[in-house]
Amino acid sequence: MSVTSELARYVVEARPAELPEAVRREGMRAVLHLIGCAIGGCRHDTVEAALAALREFAGAPQASLLGRSEQIDVLNAALLNGIASHVLDFDDTHATCFVHPSGPVACAILSLAQHRKVSGADFVNAFVLGVEVECRIARAVIPAHYEIGWHLTGTAGVFGAAAAAGKLLGLDHRQMVWALGIAATQSAGLRESFGSMCKSLHSGRSAQNGLSAALLAARNFTAAEQGIEGKRGFANVMSTTRDLSVITDGLGATFELMSNTYKPFACGLVVHPVIDACLRLRAAHGLTETAIERVDVQIHPLVLELTGKRTPRTGLEGKFSVYHSAAVALIDGEALEAQYTDIRVNDPAVAGLTARVHATASPEIGREAAKVAVRLRDGSTLDCHVEHAVGSLEHPMTDAQIDAKVRALSVDVIGGARTEAMIALCRALWDQPDTGAVARAATPAG
Repeated sequence: MSVTSELARYVVEARPAELPEAVRREGMRAVLHLIGCAIGGCRHDTVEAALAALREFAGAPQASLLGRSEQIDVLNAALLNGIASHVLDFDDTHATCFVHPSGPVACAILSLAQHRKVSGADFVNAFVLGVEVECRIARAVIPAHYEIGWHLTGTAGVFGAAAAAGKLLGLDHRQMVWALGIAATQSAGLRESFGSMCKSLHSGRSAQNGLSAALLAARNFTAAEQGIEGKRGFANVMSTTRDLSVITDGLGATFELMSNTYKPFACGLVVHPVIDACLRLRAAHGLTETAIERVDVQIHPLVLELTGKRTPRTGLEGKFSVYHSAAVALIDGEALEAQYTDIRVNDPAVAGLTARVHATASPEIGREAAKVAVRLRDGSTLDCHVEHAVGSLEHPMTDAQIDAKVRALSVDVIGGARTEAMIALCRALWDQPDTGAVARAATPAG
């Protein structure tokens, strides 16, 4: 049996009752966190521009835009909610393959669940399966696929969305093979887009294209039956090295969702150790911007490659600047969305300290680690070494911290009462008779 066929068979045959309790809970936690991120990003200029561009061409109002009063057709809802979920760079990240897994999968099936009734158990099961598919496929082609320049949330996310939507549509084995093949031929997303509106487009397109792949397959729209492993399939065309065994080994015995992490800071995960170190130094020593002469940061080479924007000019660019992130952490004592606006990036005090941050790449520093040295104007130096930042698997965010994060992102958008109702629905998602109620609760009253 081929890799694509074996993966498709697993998705088709997997039942909600087979999910371990811990995986169920993590699925509900991930969906709640994702919805909070989408609500927080729903009014971003990126979402406004996309909605303005597509609204006049959209179909019937079938599904909610999370955090907004508008409704739109199912496919465009998947797209726009996917964009909103990733635009703040505040969404979840898989600890091994660095996919942002929940956005493509959840946004596809949340839209579908408003068009046809889906129970909470079926929804959570499909969500877990979608994350499993995208992360296993991503793991099969890293690091070469990523190093070439592909963005895995776009390239692998479409497979997860297709698998999850196909599961809810009741695809048979052959149709699921086609759905994965249709997803394969739509796999895309370039790292060159980082720092622009197109980065979040990757998550949205993965949700939209994965959902359309499942809908097409349900109507017997055919595709290559070895879309993943074929000679000219995804893995061979889009990566110089690959290990296809990780796609199928241990299916049903281990779950990729259990390696998921959640961000306390609104930027790329790789810069979190630097932020964590700066926050610790600030809290321990009461640091102020005027007291700091220089900041030296030692990080893994990949961190500098991804977040090496020396003089960011926009909030989106600031999310990919280790220099700006260190500066706002030291000045503001936070690294939330307020620290990544155009205004904050260009604030004279922030820009001044950003210019005094110096980063050195060292392969001896782990990807999840950072060393920060702050030299003060009085000549003294303060040091901090972070091996694993808060939010990592070693120091995971608690349920209470995730609830607080969701509240911070949602209350000003949909109100306190709606936020609490949405959190309660998500925490008990498994037992909900109609998952569409969750999406409807994640919108403003009236």
